Amino acid sequence: MSQNDNAPSRIEGSVHAIVFHNEENGYTIMQVKEADGGTLTVRGKLPAVVQGERIRATGRWKDDRRFGRQLEADHIDALPPETPDGICRFLASGFIDGIGPTYAKRIVASFGTDTFRVIEEESQRLQEVEGIGKTRRLRIKDSWKKQKAVRDIMIFLHANGLSTARSLRLYKTYGDDAVNILRADPYRLAREIPGIGFRTADDIARNMGQAPDAPRRLAAGLLYVLEQAERQGHSALPRGKLIDDAASTLECRPEELEPALNRLILESRIVIETGSEESLTFGIDLHEAETTVAEAIRGLLNLAPAKTANDPAASIKGFESQHRIKLGTEQIDAVIRASRHRFFVITGGPGVGKTTILRALLQILTDNKVNPVLCAPTGRAAKRLSESTGREAFTLHRALEYQPHAGFTRNAKKPLAGDVFIIDEASMIDIRLMASLMSAIPPHGSVLLVGDVDQLPSVGPGCVLRDLIESGVVPVARLSEIYRQAAASRIIEAAHAVNQGHLPTLESESDSDFFFIERTGPEAISSTLLHLVAERIPDKFHLDRRDEIQVLTPMNRQSLGTRELNRSLQAALNPPSELKFEIERFGTLFRTGDKVIQTRNNYDKEIFNGDIGHIAEITTEPVSVYVTFDGNQRIHYEPGELDELQLAYAVTIHKAQGSEFPAVVIPLASQHYVLLQRNLLYTAITRGKRLVIVVGEKRALEMAVRNRESSERYSGLRRKLKGSEAGAN
Repeated sequence: MSQNDNAPSRIEGSVHAIVFHNEENGYTIMQVKEADGGTLTVRGKLPAVVQGERIRATGRWKDDRRFGRQLEADHIDALPPETPDGICRFLASGFIDGIGPTYAKRIVASFGTDTFRVIEEESQRLQEVEGIGKTRRLRIKDSWKKQKAVRDIMIFLHANGLSTARSLRLYKTYGDDAVNILRADPYRLAREIPGIGFRTADDIARNMGQAPDAPRRLAAGLLYVLEQAERQGHSALPRGKLIDDAASTLECRPEELEPALNRLILESRIVIETGSEESLTFGIDLHEAETTVAEAIRGLLNLAPAKTANDPAASIKGFESQHRIKLGTEQIDAVIRASRHRFFVITGGPGVGKTTILRALLQILTDNKVNPVLCAPTGRAAKRLSESTGREAFTLHRALEYQPHAGFTRNAKKPLAGDVFIIDEASMIDIRLMASLMSAIPPHGSVLLVGDVDQLPSVGPGCVLRDLIESGVVPVARLSEIYRQAAASRIIEAAHAVNQGHLPTLESESDSDFFFIERTGPEAISSTLLHLVAERIPDKFHLDRRDEIQVLTPMNRQSLGTRELNRSLQAALNPPSELKFEIERFGTLFRTGDKVIQTRNNYDKEIFNGDIGHIAEITTEPVSVYVTFDGNQRIHYEPGELDELQLAYAVTIHKAQGSEFPAVVIPLASQHYVLLQRNLLYTAITRGKRLVIVVGEKRALEMAVRNRESSERYSGLRRKLKGSEAGAN
């Protein structure tokens, strides 16, 4: 073995100990035992490493002051272990589910160096080993197959300079054929794997020899720009903007994209819709969704009025007498109109009596033997609707009977059962979900949407509630009168002041439910926020620090974003201890007891974007995380799935839509200026039920109140509702 620092050296041996391994980039420090029994240290990148396996490394020797002489490897290959001891170490590492140290020794004692072939080709022979029955044998076989495929993906990604942490998700998406699929079309990564974007897929394609002007690359770039627009809430993009943005992304001339655009149209992957306004370019599914919604609503509006009550005015009087309340003029008008129209919208802010209207309408419907169905976009919103009306409420996904691999099973062929479909928190409904809902409404059905149009629009694409209202086609009840009990709440007073462009009253009595605490600079704001959440609010208001107090911030990044605040709040509210297991994945440290939020819809697990829970358990063999969500739903996550979770001591205001919390703390600073918008602050304030505290700079508060302009969303729904679109190609 040459150890000349300037000359490359090559070593081969078995992994004796893993000192350090970073799953994100594969960087590894390990102790390697050579054939002569000597041990040396190797540093380099290896996508996956298991104790006991052999490695072959090429690199140069370096002297480290702390750790001595080490091989800095330029290239490392992982090889299967060959000796019985190496095979035993490999199996005992926990790499294969169903095999621990005890079973590893028994298996190797039975099959020696033939062990791997037996597992792969003659797994039934494993039942010859004491303690291994059919169930354990099948676990071992399945785990071996899965881990072998995952390692192949890791090596493929690593060879192309990419992170390996998403290998498990790639395997779950594509199965054993993952590497062949990615070699055939690496751009599928950007389309189908969350967290892997176009640029990553483009890097793979270029490494594989893809030409910069290849038609497939240009088409993928156009689709990528549309997908990015969708993530920002757009249903479409103007044709010129799409071309310009794609040219910038692909670093090509705009005219080079015309053939690729025309090909995507011919392949029915995009649609360009022309009209009296600008031409809009849609992905095919979003164009179909808008068309479905517009046609279904126009169809309902053209039908004869619903006969849900013989005399709604008399029914309202009966409701008032029974509940000893008096409805306002706006409320009575809304109830009567909602009971007659086949499609109707009720909108208004907090305290205007939307819940009272619903309760009165529900009584009228049930008294007249009309079957109402109550729904909301999220589990939390459905729970609130059920509690406020005293009737069962469903999430839209549950009502539409979503099946993980089949989609919504309630549709035009199998419509929903019921007569009047009442959807609360309608501002959260995106265009795809609205299309699925309208497709499943039975021919005799009526639809009532209830929501606050001044809140933030849906996380998903479209601006459905606003488009419906502003189309002028759909009948709408706009509620503005604040009722006496609600008027006593400073939270509601502050929310309406903000919505009207006025600064809320900032001086508060000690018994108020809305406070503004002025602090200047991120450090002072963060320090005060931590003190409020950890000590002051729990002591004064007797609220649970983790589960009843929610920090809502405008953004993810910077010192007052979710990432930094969550680190600070985690340390204060759930500090480490010997009794709490931890796991770090995708740049986040998760600890038993942590408050977490689901960041995307997972239909297999029946957990959805915005669901909040806490980590109930972290196990080590195999590594697994168990999260308990609202309703005591206990969900299992493998390490490679933890990119779906984030800490939730602090969440963005967007993520809090449809939710309500006993106490809300909102940091506001000038560093948030990009997102300081009136509807953002208004939405945040209206999430608080018993207490809202804004901590920050008065200047930032004033900026948010003044800034009425929210980001424009490109959508064609309004003109489709009006029937004014000229055509599509």
